[in-house]
Amino acid sequence: MADIAHWLLIDDDEAFLHVLRRSLDRRGIVADVARSPQEARQQLSEQHYSQCVLDLNLAGDSGLQLLPLLLDSQPNLKVVVLTGYGSIATAVEAMRRGAVNYLCKPVTVDQLIAGFDALEAPPELRPEPPSVEEMEWEHIQRVLTENDGNVSATARALNMHRRTLQRKLQKHSLWRD
Repeated sequence: MADIAHWLLIDDDEAFLHVLRRSLDRRGIVADVARSPQEARQQLSEQHYSQCVLDLNLAGDSGLQLLPLLLDSQPNLKVVVLTGYGSIATAVEAMRRGAVNYLCKPVTVDQLIAGFDALEAPPELRPEPPSVEEMEWEHIQRVLTENDGNVSATARALNMHRRTLQRKLQKHSLWRD
């Protein structure tokens, strides 16, 4: 291959960027980082990239809104969207806007690399889709956040008995009184 892979990593999590960049470097992949949509646009104006890892949530900004701008700037750019809060709706929207893949964190570096050619990757490196339980948990967390942590309002919004919701929250031991 004549061109050396040059990646752009867009995420607001400094520790994640550091670890990912170092891991890619060990595999001979050069990567630049951007911590915000503004930094990403600046990087794209100065450098050509072959691949981009784009976080879905950038400190309140949506990676989905940035995605078309990335592809307008560099039409041959392959973009994989990463998220800690996966959903079918955002996965479909990411693909519709031009992402080559949509992966849920945590993912290994090998899975991420394979994610750019998901259909060509060996089965053991293909990321597993989130389980029904994981998707339910993420949905509960989203609705709980929308209701400012109010369990009663969240239970009503989910059409679920309050005690059932409390049990689910306690099961994951992340709920605080």
